[in-house]
Amino acid sequence: MARRVSLPSADDLFRKTVDAQEAAARPVRAVADRPGEPEAGANKKPSGRVRHDEKMTVYVTADELLDIEHARLTLRRNQGLAVDRGRLVREALALVLADFEANGHDSALVRRLSEE
Repeated sequence: MARRVSLPSADDLFRKTVDAQEAAARPVRAVADRPGEPEAGANKKPSGRVRHDEKMTVYVTADELLDIEHARLTLRRNQGLAVDRGRLVREALALVLADFEANGHDSALVRRLSEE
């Protein structure tokens, strides 16, 4: 007669392995911290590798998409940074918004939008 294998219950399979406070205390980063990097919260930073709750659809031209892919592949080849398109766009957006917040009317964003 064959032995019956006992399988774990659903409660065991889907139990929390880390409590919410511990998970929040350990931020996930795609690249290692550099020495001398400023403390978090000193400047506004992009969200990086976290679960995002909001979604925004942006339509780009074929050339703009190729530029994004080229930048992504260049980052991978030259800097060893494997980032996806979403992360690349979030980082670029954070840079532009930080420049706008710091420089206001003199920001690159205002200059580019004024040219149209």
